[in-house]
Amino acid sequence: MQLNISDPEAKAELHLRLSEKYLSEAEDFLVKKDYVQASEKAWGVASQIIKAIAAIEGKELRSHGDLHKFVAQVSEKVGDKDLGRLWRNATSLHQNFYENWFTESQVADGVEDVKTLIAKLKKLVTK
Repeated sequence: MQLNISDPEAKAELHLRLSEKYLSEAEDFLVKKDYVQASEKAWGVASQIIKAIAAIEGKELRSHGDLHKFVAQVSEKVGDKDLGRLWRNATSLHQNFYENWFTESQVADGVEDVKTLIAKLKKLVTK
């Protein structure tokens, strides 16, 4: 998604709202037992919160590679190696959208990891 919003705080707020929307949708898909869609929405949650943090710093992340590099920078900056692990779990959910190989419990655990990631990263957005 390309945004024509020049204000970093407004852009961050938009990404934050999208992450909240996608989290609700991921949970709904879990209840409906649509694990492929739950996986993709959970990935969306994680990617949007990362984009929100980047927006606050005046950066725009436009590729998966940009996202991965930025997560590594944030993890190092705040001294929390769990961020990288949780991010990689979210990335595996994105892959599950295409492959559909995860079990119900693996997707549910992945969504829980995304919630943990969000809780850690939200603090960086809402300072």
